[in-house]
Amino acid sequence: MIRFGTGGWRAVIGDDFTKENIQKVAAGVAELMRREGRTDRAVPIGYDRRFLSDSAARWIAEVLCAAGVTVLFQYRSVPTPLVMFTVKDKELWYGLEVTASHNPAAYNGIKLIVEEGRDAPVERTRELENIIDGIDAKDIKTMPFEEAAAAGLVVYQKTPFNDFIDSILGRLDVNAIRKKGPRILFNPMHGSGTYPLMVVLYTARCTVDLINGEKDAYFGGSMPAPGRDNLRDFADRVVAGHYDMGIAVDGDGDRLGIIDAEGNYVDANRILVMLYYYLHEYRGWKGPVVRNLATTHMLDQLAASLGETCYEVPVGFKYISAKLDETDAVLGGESSGGLTVRGHIYGKDSIYAASLFVEMLCAVGKTPAELWRELTDKFGEHVMVEDNLRFAPEDKARINELLMVRKEVPDFGRAVARVGYEDGFKAYFEDGGFIICRFSGTEPLLRIFAESDTEERAAAAIAAMKRFINV
Repeated sequence: MIRFGTGGWRAVIGDDFTKENIQKVAAGVAELMRREGRTDRAVPIGYDRRFLSDSAARWIAEVLCAAGVTVLFQYRSVPTPLVMFTVKDKELWYGLEVTASHNPAAYNGIKLIVEEGRDAPVERTRELENIIDGIDAKDIKTMPFEEAAAAGLVVYQKTPFNDFIDSILGRLDVNAIRKKGPRILFNPMHGSGTYPLMVVLYTARCTVDLINGEKDAYFGGSMPAPGRDNLRDFADRVVAGHYDMGIAVDGDGDRLGIIDAEGNYVDANRILVMLYYYLHEYRGWKGPVVRNLATTHMLDQLAASLGETCYEVPVGFKYISAKLDETDAVLGGESSGGLTVRGHIYGKDSIYAASLFVEMLCAVGKTPAELWRELTDKFGEHVMVEDNLRFAPEDKARINELLMVRKEVPDFGRAVARVGYEDGFKAYFEDGGFIICRFSGTEPLLRIFAESDTEERAAAAIAAMKRFINV
C-alpha cells in the first residue's frame, strides 16, 4: 500500500518505489484534482539528486499531462523549499517534489504540496491514498514526455531560482553580512540545496568554499542528514581551514546543521532558540513561537521571559505551519533541523534559515558559543539525547498496546508531572525536561527523545524507557 507519512510517501527503491507505484501516485493526484475541479492550474514538479528522481519526475509528468494537467518542469534538481515557494508565489493548487529528504540512499519518495505552498494535511493525503488504492495500473493513461512538451503541457521554468532567491535576499540584512564578510565552508551533502544558498552567500559577499557539491546517489556513503554523527569529519575541516562557520543541509535542502569555528555542532534546538531570541530582541519581531513536541522546552522558557507564548504541536511540519499561521508566530521549527519564519513559505527551508543564522552572527557580533552562553546563563542547560530503534513487526503492536492503550508509565526515578498522548507517548517531568517515544512517520524506526539539564539524566530516561518496552 502507498501511504503518506509526516514527510510524504517514502519507500525503498525497487521494492515499493517502482515506476508502477509512481504512476499510481500521479494518477491519484490527477484524479484528486479532477474531483476538486482544480485542473485549471499548472503543477510544478521538482526532484532531488537521488537515484531515479529525475526519471520519476518525468513519469509523473507523463501521467498528469495525459489527464490534461499542465506541469512546470525543471532542467535540473531543485530543493523542496523552492517548489513550495513556487506554489505559493504563483497561487497554484498543487506541487510535487520527488525526494526522500534525509532518508538513506536506498529510499526515494514523493512529497505532496498544496495551495499556499503548504505540506498536504492528513485529510488530503488520506483522500489521495483512498483514490490510489482503487487504481488499477493497467488503466493508467500516459502521454510521452516529449509529446507532452510539444503540446505545451510541459512548460520548462528557465529561471526557477530567481524569485525564490530574491525573496530571501529581500528579507535579509545583507549589509550586516557584508560588513563582516564571514568565511564559510558549505556542505550540501550531495543534495539539491547547493545552488540557491551559494548565490545568497555570494551576494552577501561571504567567502564560501564548497564540499560534497557534486551529485552522488549514494551521498558519499553517508546519510544525507545534517546531524552530529554525520558531520564529524566536516567539523574537523571547518577547524583545520580556520572558517568562521560550517553550514550543512540535507538531501532536499530543508534541514540545517551548523558547525562553529571551534568545531562544535550547533543542533537544531539551539538554532531555533537563538534565532527566535535574535528576531524578537534584535529585529524587534514580536509574537509567539511554535515547536513540535520533540523539540526543546527552552523555547517555552524564552518565550515566557519575553511575555510571549510557545505553542506545542504534533510531529509533522504541516502542524507547525498551520499553528504559525493561526497565531502569527515569529518562527516555527523542530529538533530534526527544519524551521520557517513569519512571512516566508509555510514549509521548512534550510536556505533561508542558514542565511538568517549568518545574518544573526554578523549583526550581533558574537559567536554561537557566546550567544548560547548568554541564553544558558538565563535559562540553564537543556540537553537533548535521541535514540532510534529498529523493531520487529510484532513489537509495534505490543509497544503501542503498552504505552498508548494500557497507558503504562515507566519508572524513571523522577516524578512525572503529566503524560501526553497527542503524538506517541510523552512524559513531562516535574523537575523540568521530558521524554517522548513515538513511531517514525518516514522510516521503520521507534524514536525516543529525552531532554534534561544534563546529558546523563536525559540518557538515563531513555535507558529506563528501553528497559520498559524491552526493545
